[in-house]
Amino acid sequence: MSTEAIAVEKPKRNYNALFGLTLLALLVLLWVILSVATSSFASANNISNLLRQGSMIAILAVGQTFVIITGGIDLSVGAVVGFSTVTTAMLINAGVPVFAAILITLLVGVAIGLFHGFGIVKMGLPPFIITLATLTSLRGIGLLMTNGNSISINNDAFQEFSRNSFVGVPNLFWMVILVGIPAYIFLHHSRWGRYLFSVGSNAEASRLSGVNVQRTIYMAYTLSGLCAAFVGVLLASRIGIGNPTQAEGWELQAIASSVIGGTSLFGAVGSVHGPLLGAFILATINNGANLLNVNAFWQRIITGVLIIVIVYFDGLRRRGK
Repeated sequence: MSTEAIAVEKPKRNYNALFGLTLLALLVLLWVILSVATSSFASANNISNLLRQGSMIAILAVGQTFVIITGGIDLSVGAVVGFSTVTTAMLINAGVPVFAAILITLLVGVAIGLFHGFGIVKMGLPPFIITLATLTSLRGIGLLMTNGNSISINNDAFQEFSRNSFVGVPNLFWMVILVGIPAYIFLHHSRWGRYLFSVGSNAEASRLSGVNVQRTIYMAYTLSGLCAAFVGVLLASRIGIGNPTQAEGWELQAIASSVIGGTSLFGAVGSVHGPLLGAFILATINNGANLLNVNAFWQRIITGVLIIVIVYFDGLRRRGK
C-alpha cells in the first residue's frame, strides 16, 4: 500500500473510532437518563427485553451496511426476514432437522442476495428498483405459500433458544457478537472489505485499479441476504411462528441504524460497530419512550430527526474534504 493510501486510511480510522466513542457515550447517557426517569428501565427483565429487541435489527443493520458502503441500498431485508420465518417453519414442521432447516434458510437468503447482484450487474437495474421488487414479490410468495395464515412451529427446543440466556446475557445478543466479530474483521482487516469501500468511492477507478467491481457488488448483496435470512431464523425462534408479514418496516429500521451509526448514504464510509450501536440507540429510545408512555408517533419523529441531522452533517463533512 502506498504512503498516500496509508495517510488517507489513518484519518478515516481515527474518524470511525471517534464517532464510535461518541455513539457509545450517547447510548450510556440514554441509559443513565432513563434509569433515573423510570424505576423499571434498569430492571434485569427490561434490559434483557431491550437487548433482544435491538439484537435482530443490529444484525440486519450490519448486512445493510455492506451494501450502503458500495453506494447501494437493500429495501428487501424486511421481506427476506418474513419469508425466512416461513421457510424455517415449513421445513421444521416437515420433519427436517433443525440444523438442516436453518442451513437451507440461510442458503435461500444467499440466493436472494445473488439475485440482487445479478439484477444490478447483469441487467443494469438500480439497487432501489431490484430490491423494492423483491420486497413486494417475497411478501406475495410467502402469502401464497401459507395461504395467508401463520404457521406454528412444532419444536419447543427451537423456540426456547431465543428465550434463554447464557451467563445472564440473552442468546439473541450473543448472536450479535457471533455476527459482529467476523463482520468487523472482514470489513476492516481484509482486502474484500477494502474493495467495498473502493467501489463505493469510485467504481470505475476501482475497476481500472484491478478490483473486480461486479464480484464485489455480488458479495455485498449476498452478505445482506445472508444476514436477513439469519435474522428470520432468530425471529421464527422468538415468536414461534412463520408469517410472511413479519418484520414489516424493518428495512427502514436497519437503514436508520446504519445511518445513525455513521454509514454514509453516499457510499465509501461506514463501520460495523457504528450500526450495532445505532440499532441499540434506537431500541433504547423506543423502549424508554414506551416506559414513559410517550406517544408511539413521537418515536418515529425522533428517529426521522436523527437521520436528517446525521445525514446533514455527513454532507458537510464530505464537502469539507
